[in-house]
Amino acid sequence: MAKSAVELQEAVIRFADDSGTGMQVSGDQFANTSALFGNDLSTLPDFPAEIRAPAGTLHGISSFQVRFSSKDIHTPGDQVDVLIAMNPAALKMSLHLVKPNGIILTNEPSFNSAKNLRLAGYDQNPLETSDLDKYQVITVDMIDLTNKALEEFAKLEEEKDRLSKKEIDRAKNMFALGMVFWLFNRPLEHTVKWIQTYFDRPNRRKYIEPNIAALKAGHIYAEATDLFAASYEVKPAILQPGKYRNINGNTGLAFGLLAASQKSGLPLFYSGYPITPASAILHELASYKRFGARTFQAEDEIAAMCAAVGAAYGGSLAVTASSGPGIALKQEALSLAISVELPMIVCNIQRGGPSTGLPTKTEQSDLFQAIGGRHGESPLPVLATSRPSDCFDVIYEAARIAVKYMTPVLLLSDGYLGNGTEPWPIPDLSSLPDIQPQFAADPEGFEPYSRDPATLARPWAVPGTPGLEHRIGGLEKEDGSGNVSYDSDNHEKMTLYRAEKVQRVAREIPPTKVDGDPEGDLLILGWGSSYGSIRAATDQLLAKGSSVARVHLRWLNPLPNDLGEILKRFKRILIPEMNLGQLRHYIRAKYLIDAEGFNKVQGQPIFASEIVCKAESMLDEQKRGASAINESCTNAHARRFRI
Repeated sequence: MAKSAVELQEAVIRFADDSGTGMQVSGDQFANTSALFGNDLSTLPDFPAEIRAPAGTLHGISSFQVRFSSKDIHTPGDQVDVLIAMNPAALKMSLHLVKPNGIILTNEPSFNSAKNLRLAGYDQNPLETSDLDKYQVITVDMIDLTNKALEEFAKLEEEKDRLSKKEIDRAKNMFALGMVFWLFNRPLEHTVKWIQTYFDRPNRRKYIEPNIAALKAGHIYAEATDLFAASYEVKPAILQPGKYRNINGNTGLAFGLLAASQKSGLPLFYSGYPITPASAILHELASYKRFGARTFQAEDEIAAMCAAVGAAYGGSLAVTASSGPGIALKQEALSLAISVELPMIVCNIQRGGPSTGLPTKTEQSDLFQAIGGRHGESPLPVLATSRPSDCFDVIYEAARIAVKYMTPVLLLSDGYLGNGTEPWPIPDLSSLPDIQPQFAADPEGFEPYSRDPATLARPWAVPGTPGLEHRIGGLEKEDGSGNVSYDSDNHEKMTLYRAEKVQRVAREIPPTKVDGDPEGDLLILGWGSSYGSIRAATDQLLAKGSSVARVHLRWLNPLPNDLGEILKRFKRILIPEMNLGQLRHYIRAKYLIDAEGFNKVQGQPIFASEIVCKAESMLDEQKRGASAINESCTNAHARRFRI
């Protein structure tokens, strides 16, 4: 008898296993298949910093969470419907996220290993205790089943084509993926094509058929057995008309740069030094030489920054990117770019710090560094992306502002956005705003530091243009002529020019959008990757009848001209951040408003449920006239380590 299919509005799946065992691949393939099916989706890859972290350990677990839905969603989900836990450590690291009665699919042999149990901190096999009674636990010997499915590949006559037991065991991630594809009525064809393409290289083609066989075997096994009482179906979402593709934030940044280069006619030059999680931008752009993109991997962060300064001086759309530690190294040369007033873009894909910190975990802790991290008075525009699909628009805007105002622009993203994915509507290039570089060409009356009266931008005089020879460098320049000047009044004048130029960028910022009540009890103010959680939380609060609204900032320097007036309409301001309150300090100093924070510094995104709990606590306090903080909604980590 055919099993019934239960229709769901959405589902959250989390794939988890040791790093290097293919769980990122399994999760990514499920996400891509769901995107092609037409679901709205959001993903959260999470992996250790080590290339091969110690197997079986808690800190060596790699996971990939995907939420897919028939409606509009904004986060990868606070809780998990289905957990694929391939060993005890994977179970322990993710169990707290699983909903009551959620499905836990486990790989039985790994739970029979005393070593694995010890490394995960279990005294006994959790599958044999009452600890998992509130979940639907499904135990499968994926190793044995994968070996049986691929038995023929271990007996091939040609040694070069024959698979070892270790190679066969590695296909268990495809077996697990096949089971999950059946569970959610997803087709196999997309992943089959991906396998055929990915392994279509010398010495790797022998893995094509075995991986396809393992995928199909998992699908057949789930269908033929009584492990699952039903399968599930999440129908396609109703999206705005247009062409879509699944995109992560770093790819969105790369595509935005390519679009800005094409639109402006400026050659794109990207220089970088490998660093997680920013390296993917360099990798992506390196494959687009056909569009004139030139990429340069420098010997260190300082060289990458200096190369970008040189490229900007030479008339290119110059870009460099890094994460917090690398941005720190770039700051002196970035100050040079501010002093000589050259257009360029610097991207900071933030990660946990300080120092090397948490290289593969996300954080929003570089706002202070972005706004005031350089020496001297050296302001520059700062923007922040909010979603993977938003990255294209934000970096395109950064390029437009850099060229128009002749200034470096700093863009903030983070690891959550850089690696996370969601559907992206592919824009029509002709619909994008114009980017019009104004190169100096007439030597008559030319002065390198004369200024456009509207933008205060100086001329962009490309080296080699006849009659436009001029001084350049880090020493203070004389207003107009650009000659080296130590005059005190001139220094103050040039400092004010540079500051005022950045402030005039605020004229480009559209009116701030307030979602929810235009005035009321509580405004939730955010920036960066907290967007999805803040939006979901605000929607939940509004549905309950609370007097709340949200504002999410794209521009952090300068701030929108109308922000101060908006903040005054609300009795209380809540600012959720993945730091200890950097925007909160900034807003308090700027507007003398006693904003309150919800701060989480765990290398993980803020959950919508955490914001809802904090907001409801503040609203309750307001009604009671109380000042005490309700500790019940503060996340467990913060409670445990409150100082």
